[in-house]
This record gives sequence, C-alpha cells and structure tokens, in this order.
Amino acid sequence: MRYSIGVDVGGMSIKVGIVDENGVIIAQNRVKTAKTATQCINNLVDQINQLLDENNVSISEVNGIGIGCPGAVSPEIGLVNFLPNLGWENVELVKELKKYFNLEIKIANDASVAVLAEARYGVAREYNSCLMFTLGTGVGGGMVIDKKLYDGGYGRGGELGHITLDLNGEPCTCGRRGCVETYVSATALIKQTKNAMLLDKTTKMWDFVGGDIEKVDGRTAFECSKMGDKTATAVVDKYVYYLSESILSFLNVFRPDAFILGGGISLQGDYLTDKVTAYCEKSSYGYKDAPKTKIVTAKLGNDAGIIGAACLI
Repeated sequence: MRYSIGVDVGGMSIKVGIVDENGVIIAQNRVKTAKTATQCINNLVDQINQLLDENNVSISEVNGIGIGCPGAVSPEIGLVNFLPNLGWENVELVKELKKYFNLEIKIANDASVAVLAEARYGVAREYNSCLMFTLGTGVGGGMVIDKKLYDGGYGRGGELGHITLDLNGEPCTCGRRGCVETYVSATALIKQTKNAMLLDKTTKMWDFVGGDIEKVDGRTAFECSKMGDKTATAVVDKYVYYLSESILSFLNVFRPDAFILGGGISLQGDYLTDKVTAYCEKSSYGYKDAPKTKIVTAKLGNDAGIIGAACLI
C-alpha cells in the first residue's frame, strides 16, 4: 500500500493526515496554528514525522505531500502569495519543506482541494465535471473539469465567490461591491436573519436564539422556517434566490455535471438543494431546457481538506 500526506492549513489549526490509495484517512493529527510562517513550517515537519512514526509508516511508502492553503497561492512554483488570516506573505512553502522531505510536494487553494476531494472520493465521484461553493464565513469555490482540477492561470482562478451579483450592491472584503460572497456566505445569511428579526419582534427566531440576537447563526432562519415561521421563510426564500441566481450564472458558463454546496449551510441537505433546484427549474435558458446539472451537498465534511490535499499528489 502506498500513501500520500494531506495537509489542511487553517486559521486555528493545521491538520495532517495519512491518506491511502482509496482516499481513506488512516490517521491524522492537528496542532494549533502558530503565529509565524516559520514556526508553522517547523511544527508541520514535526507533525508529519510524528504521524508517520506513530503509525509505523515509512517515508519510503509515501508518494508525496499535498497542502491546501486558505488564500492566494502559486502552485507551479510552490509559493504562498498571501494568507490573509495567517499573515503569510510570499512564503516559499514547497522549497522550505523540501529541506526536510525528499518527496513530491504540491500546494493549492483550500477550496480547490475540497472540490477535488469531492470529485475523486465524495459526492461527485461519478461525474466528469463539477463546481463547488463552500458556504462559510466567505464563499470559496473550486472547479474540476474532465476529472482534473482547474484553478486557472498561476493557480489564481476559481474565485467563484467574487463574481458580481449587483454592481451597486453590498461592499465586499475583496474591495468590490455586490459579490456572490456578500449575499450567500454564512456571514451574509446571519446579517439577513438579524435584519429580519429586528423588523419582526414576534418571529419564532427570537425564541430559537433565547432572545439573544448575537446567538443567530446560519441555522436560525432555516430551522424556524421548517416550523412554519413566515419571517424565517422569507429570509430563506431570499437566500435561495441569491444562491440560485449565482449558480445559474456558472451553469451557463460551464454546464458541469454536478454543482456541490459545502460549508455549514450545506448541512441543511435536501431542504436546501430541493429549493435551489426548484428555483433553477423556472429558468428555461439556465436550467429547465438545458442539460441537467445535479445540485448536491458535500459528503466529506471536515475531512475534505486532508483528502483533497492528498489528491494533489
């Protein structure tokens, strides 16, 4: 049996896993993300060595190391350009790790490795092409075309969350206005939910959060909508409108076999995808009279980062 090492770099922790040829994580560990890139790299080296030792896996059994990073990277030269949440800038990650490991080492954006994991071993494994939204604090994106990861020139494509929905819309952290991220991220949904609650003091959403509006999360509107609350349903319907219109734009460009929804909001499962599919069915050009794209929710959850990173090898 041959193995690959998958590394999921996050703002709070760095997870490392040993992944077998079937995409199964046989062992993993995690450490708190250090304050500097240098310390993170040193910790990562120790993590990998410790994991191999504890599981009696020889370095000679390892094909290579794949790493998913939450920001801008240049995969072809192994450079981390900028990780905003970690403060990394122009870090030669592959070069530094090769000082310790004589292996193939590749890096990619974390959303790209997530869609790659779902395409190889997850919900989209039966399809040739798929796109993915990760609906979290922001909106990450990734594309697999003909079973291969497509991340654009210099690895800087796939920013699906920064396509414009409204030229005069909400300001985005990227510096533009009206991006998909400002309407369909969990952050956006929470803002939309709070605004609706402030306008309706009788909505069940107040009871759901125990009267504390700061406890609102991505589940609040959805769960109260399921209970028949009209204000919550209005929030969900508006969110589905934004999400569906975003998806339709990408369907008209790529026409993938599947469109995957990941992140916390995707845990709504069929309750979400059924609504999105029904909305899309109304659009003759984008969906109704076109080859059908299956809209599905991600399967691999928190393991997608490690598995997808290993898939880079």
